[in-house]
Amino acid sequence: MKDSLKLPHIPTITRHLAANARMLEKFYAGLSDQEARRRPEPQRWSALEILRHLIDEEGEDFRTRIEYTLNRPGETWPPIDPEGWVTERKYNEQNLTDSFETFLEERQHSILWIEELTQSGGVKWDTPYEHPKLGAITARELLASWLAHDYLHMRQLMKLEYDRIESITGVADTPYAGSW
Repeated sequence: MKDSLKLPHIPTITRHLAANARMLEKFYAGLSDQEARRRPEPQRWSALEILRHLIDEEGEDFRTRIEYTLNRPGETWPPIDPEGWVTERKYNEQNLTDSFETFLEERQHSILWIEELTQSGGVKWDTPYEHPKLGAITARELLASWLAHDYLHMRQLMKLEYDRIESITGVADTPYAGSW
């Protein structure tokens, strides 16, 4: 009963995942290869590195973890290393256009997968996984986290652009624009 009460939120999440892909498409279309690869500081990711991270998170994190939680109860999730993958997979050396096409394909695959899960019925979104650090986390919470993850990285991308505009204009203080 609890799952059926919250099912309307699933289409809302998939609609927002699709809308985020469109917003990211517009953002990345406006970047040159050089701008996409620019790291404002050594410890901060470039826009291309963020994009490559989103690709890997799409298939190797969120989709996989929801699938394991729903269909393989008690099995340990496959390991991931988002921080390590940045250098190991040479994110900043990848082709920007190809990367974005891959992201769009992965996102479309994810949305269709979520919709198929929902249409099949019987999905127990409140099925928990016992995370070693976070404790019990449900498939529903993973789905919400997926969308929240998008917004965190979209905020990160906006901060990169904000900083880039300051650096190319030489204007570090923009009180007329409002505060960051």
